[in-house]
Amino acid sequence: QVQLVESGGGLVQAGGSLRLSCTTSGIIFSIYTMRWYRQAPGKQRELVAAVTRGRSTNYADSVKGRFTASRDNAKNTVYLQMNSLKAEDTGVYYCNALNVQIGRKDDYWGQGTQVTVSS
Repeated sequence: QVQLVESGGGLVQAGGSLRLSCTTSGIIFSIYTMRWYRQAPGKQRELVAAVTRGRSTNYADSVKGRFTASRDNAKNTVYLQMNSLKAEDTGVYYCNALNVQIGRKDDYWGQGTQVTVSS
């Protein structure tokens, strides 16, 4: 059974920091691209950051220079370090594991963790 469990969310003041974690089980973590999405109230889910199996990263323009995604394959865990948080970063943050091969797509989601940034 595949599980992705996010943790580390909470309430923080603007300008503060949080570190999200997503620990996985039931998948070969090292071959998956790991992504962080967020969904603000009344808005569509958006891609925030991704870290590939080769540890390349990319970010939404809105978080570049403030957020850092990383992975620890030994712990089957991906992280999102969020600094200089803004009120507009508020939302539910979801972890996603994606592996696409010819004729197959494995796509798994966590349950989400709430991040609230007070201004």
